[in-house]
Amino acid sequence: MYYVIMKDHDIRRNLATEQYMMNAKNFDEPLLLFYYEGPCIIVGRNQNTLEEINQKYVEDHHIVVTRRLSGGGAVYQDLGNLCFSFVVDADSEDFGDFKSFTQPIVDVLHDMGATTAEVSGRNDILVDGKKFSGNAMYTRNGKTFSHGTLMLDVDMDVVPQALNVPADKIESKGIKSVRSRVTNLKPYLSSEYQNISLEAFRDRLLTGLFGVDSVAAIKDKEYQVTPADQVEIDKIYTEYYNNWDWVYGKSPAFTVQKRQHFDMGTVDARLKIVNGKIESVRFFGDFFGPQDVADVADALKETIYDRAHITSALDGIDTNLYFTGIPKAELVELIAQ
Repeated sequence: MYYVIMKDHDIRRNLATEQYMMNAKNFDEPLLLFYYEGPCIIVGRNQNTLEEINQKYVEDHHIVVTRRLSGGGAVYQDLGNLCFSFVVDADSEDFGDFKSFTQPIVDVLHDMGATTAEVSGRNDILVDGKKFSGNAMYTRNGKTFSHGTLMLDVDMDVVPQALNVPADKIESKGIKSVRSRVTNLKPYLSSEYQNISLEAFRDRLLTGLFGVDSVAAIKDKEYQVTPADQVEIDKIYTEYYNNWDWVYGKSPAFTVQKRQHFDMGTVDARLKIVNGKIESVRFFGDFFGPQDVADVADALKETIYDRAHITSALDGIDTNLYFTGIPKAELVELIAQ
């Protein structure tokens, strides 16, 4: 087995590296990758991105959002989470057989004191019945990768806020995440690992998986990303993981209802979102205005469904003529929140 230690802490570049390693490199043994990144949300291939995230919280806290190639649900990660990925020939493992990849990880965790860690269900790893690892799989051109998360010391206060969609009515055909009881792994490790850093945790897993005492003993198994590799990785980063069309535009069509009572009346907006853009919107309510709100609806058509683009679309419109007494900023917030 060979391994790669990714040095970048941007989830988009790390996923691009993983994709490149799977599709462009041919190793004569399985490949193991480790990586970790700053605050981010990764949605599954078949999910509706906007349905999975609290968009306002994500924007306010500068959390990176991207979409992965594999299926499964949305996950939040930060610098307290370690990601691992195994790349193998597709005919060497049955698709969906997560245990063949995750059990070796669990065995090392047992050695570190987390003796109740276990592979559970379809693709999770639990400790004391609580989830700290989710896994997903993807196959293409004779190769398969199985990647997963390990929540060592994630900021748990952020998770329910970043992934907690406000209670507006959304109707979508996207695959929805199933929220489980989650926990960090660190409290379950033995005392010698209670102050372990993420880098040291990674190295302990690496040496445990290889059955050696130090990383130095397996340096000949490490693959270093070359400058030529990086050129190709950057192309994948641009085409996929940092591409609005891939992250948001690939979301299934959905409808959303936004309703709020203001001092000058109630506004009820019904929007249809297709490929991440507003296809149509209708306004209902007991608000007042001398002009027909259809003008505002027309201005919003084909607008990317986020706060910045909605603000720009309405920039040249005096919304007081349509929603008298309701500030434009509050109207934008209603539509975009």
